[in-house]
Amino acid sequence: MGRLVLNHSTNIEGLIPILQKLALDINIKTVTPAAISRARGRSSKLIIRLSVKTINGYKAIARKGKTAQEVFISTDLSKEELIQIIDIYNTK
Repeated sequence: MGRLVLNHSTNIEGLIPILQKLALDINIKTVTPAAISRARGRSSKLIIRLSVKTINGYKAIARKGKTAQEVFISTDLSKEELIQIIDIYNTK
């Protein structure tokens, strides 16, 4: 079971409950929400997409409306396995 690192006082609305569920997976070590930015497009609901591989795992982008937030996920899972886990929470 991983842990959720809460460094920022602001996060995208509805992101923290999803990240808490994601951190419960036995193969995920840490989940860290990071920088918030403005996006060009518009997303009607909260969607998390995997972006790039990092040293310890992967960087994901969470988007809702015109706001985007980086999320760093430390794990030994492959990209395909992590995408399957994230897709479970994207549909809810």
